[in-house]
Amino acid sequence: MWIGEKIKNWLVDKLIELLIWDKDLPSTPFCDFEQTRFELRPCDVLLVEGRSRISDVIKTITLSRWTHAALYIGRLNDIENHGIRKIVRHYYMGDPDVQLLIEALVGKGTIISPITKYQYHNLRICRPRGLTPHDSQKIVEHAVKCVGMGYNTRQLLDLARFLFPYGVLPRRWRSSLFEKKIGDSTRTICSTMLAEAFAAVQFPVLPFVQSVEGGEFRWFNRNSSLFIPSDFDYSPYFEIIKYPFFGDDLAIYRRLPWDKTGVIYSDERQIQLEMIRNGSVHGNNGKKEPGEPAGE
Repeated sequence: MWIGEKIKNWLVDKLIELLIWDKDLPSTPFCDFEQTRFELRPCDVLLVEGRSRISDVIKTITLSRWTHAALYIGRLNDIENHGIRKIVRHYYMGDPDVQLLIEALVGKGTIISPITKYQYHNLRICRPRGLTPHDSQKIVEHAVKCVGMGYNTRQLLDLARFLFPYGVLPRRWRSSLFEKKIGDSTRTICSTMLAEAFAAVQFPVLPFVQSVEGGEFRWFNRNSSLFIPSDFDYSPYFEIIKYPFFGDDLAIYRRLPWDKTGVIYSDERQIQLEMIRNGSVHGNNGKKEPGEPAGE
């Protein structure tokens, strides 16, 4: 029995390594990271476009580029509750002036991370509209209490099966994840903790709204396990804040350095190959950035 459990754990570890393997960094960033982190406020939801294999799977399932969502909790001293601050200090021993996120990751569970880990990722801020300072602290407290919880291994296995042709899988291996329509229970888990935190103060993300007698409306909570990162982008109750890398240049877009050949490309790799042939390639030379979100 012990040997079987050891083999199982080894297989899970190898599967995690496969799923969270990072692709190369993009040659140019999508967003202005410094401006993005300067504008963050506690309880902002930070959407991340991942670069791992599992991120590609999530993009296929959700039909969205946003593969991960994290909750910004501010710096250590931004947390008013001393007990909650003590919990954060227990899990994060770094500089107290560092901006922190709470997130759920495959292979790691719910953890506290510095925002700098996403310096080279495409990011978007989703800000809850009209959230009171008191409720903001309550949401942070709820999220902090989730730190240390594990990740749902079943969801990991479900996502891993997307790496194989569906038809060749034995029937008993086919999860209910694949038997339902996309957008139903094919929801990733990283957003569950965030949805539950906002529900704790009755802040709407994507509630069900039904009309009742008397011409009034009644709101109903949506199952938190059915949320995906892009739901925060889609929600009318969150403001969308983004800072493109070349944002200051849009006012003079006619003078942007567009390519003069008129060639249209399907992906960035084609451009890189063409630049290599022309001897004008620039960029990150294949370097990778650690800390890829996976689990979303």
